[in-house]
Amino acid sequence: MLKKISSILILLLSLAHNAWAVLTIEITEGVEGASPIAIVPFAWKGQQAAPQEIADIISADLQRSGLFAPLAKQDLISQPHDASEINFTDWRVLNTEHLVVGKIDALGNDEFQIQFQLMDVSKGSQIAGYSIRSRLPGLRRSAHKISDIIYKALTGTPGAFDTLIAYVTVNQYPSGKRKYRLAVADSDGYDEQIILESSQPLMSPNWSPDGKRLVYVSFKSGRPEIYIQNIISRDIQKVTSFKGLNSAPVWSPDGKRLALTLSKDGNPEIYILDLASKRLSRITRNYAIDTEPAWMPDGKALVFTSDRGGSPQIYKVNVSQNRAQGRVERLTFDGNYNARAAVSSDGRHIALVHRIDGRFRIAVLDMRTRQINILTDSRLDESPSFSANGRMIIYATEDSYRGVLAAVSVDGRAHQRLSSQTGDVREPAWSSFKSH
Repeated sequence: MLKKISSILILLLSLAHNAWAVLTIEITEGVEGASPIAIVPFAWKGQQAAPQEIADIISADLQRSGLFAPLAKQDLISQPHDASEINFTDWRVLNTEHLVVGKIDALGNDEFQIQFQLMDVSKGSQIAGYSIRSRLPGLRRSAHKISDIIYKALTGTPGAFDTLIAYVTVNQYPSGKRKYRLAVADSDGYDEQIILESSQPLMSPNWSPDGKRLVYVSFKSGRPEIYIQNIISRDIQKVTSFKGLNSAPVWSPDGKRLALTLSKDGNPEIYILDLASKRLSRITRNYAIDTEPAWMPDGKALVFTSDRGGSPQIYKVNVSQNRAQGRVERLTFDGNYNARAAVSSDGRHIALVHRIDGRFRIAVLDMRTRQINILTDSRLDESPSFSANGRMIIYATEDSYRGVLAAVSVDGRAHQRLSSQTGDVREPAWSSFKSH
């Protein structure tokens, strides 16, 4: 299995092009029956033009979720900015279920007051209304916060728009040299920040629970080593540099430990590293290859990939006091290749890479029914990562032989693609709610 995983990695890294750019999102498949909602452009009170179209950002957020169908601007029957200005009868004619109105006041010194109201059109009443103060650089984030409030008010589930994604870009120059960049952006691909550049491969970024640090694998010394980097201060700390593999690091839910794969004792096994004491505990002991650990939300178990049954499958082991407890349990039995597990925040779903007819697809294992549902239909889908609310999965795929990111809803109904104009984008990781 290690050979197979390595061959896939080499293939992915070879799909590099000559430049890099910020991500743009294209909704490739919407959801039939999405709830109609109108986001009216916010009123602007200031001497200059509005620095951000808040309503456009909110509309794009809600549309990407697959649960809402925002009305096009040209179809807005009027443009009220306060509940007192709304003629609900007009909006009922358009079969609009919900309406968002708001205004932005410039307070001076690059500060703004954003007020919005979410209205139930059929009842003619307010569902939610908030006032948010924001500085100029934070206006886009404030829009994402409003999207989160609306999403939760209408679905009962927290939104995950005010979060971050991390990913690796690979660019090849005419000389044949490659440049690897570790990037961080908003969940919609905007405000990309390059936090690390290297002439050697970077891979497997994973967020700390507080969203302030990334752990990743770097080959800058010529072999794999694990590092932690603070995305704000850019401080870097080397975590492991054992002989052999140092790979697939993931933070524990409490942020105090890392699960990782090491082959320092000859065979790839799962370990837990206590970050405070630097104590290393070996979790698996098997002649097979054990790799790609992921934590269950309570921090009391790990799932991982192993070929101990003859083919790569997902297994689970309970852990206590950084030690394995009880027998290892096999979770997947459908097909002869299931790998790269990621666990939803509620522990109900495990996203994984499932091979069928020679193609690698993103699938979800329902932990209640133990059924696998295939979500994608591409040729080479990799590296699934859940949104903080467990409703969406971001993953790496290819488009016209170029690496791009894509996202799919857990039910497989909503699809979108995130790509740069040129260049290769891989290894996505979605942050928790505590993003920045």
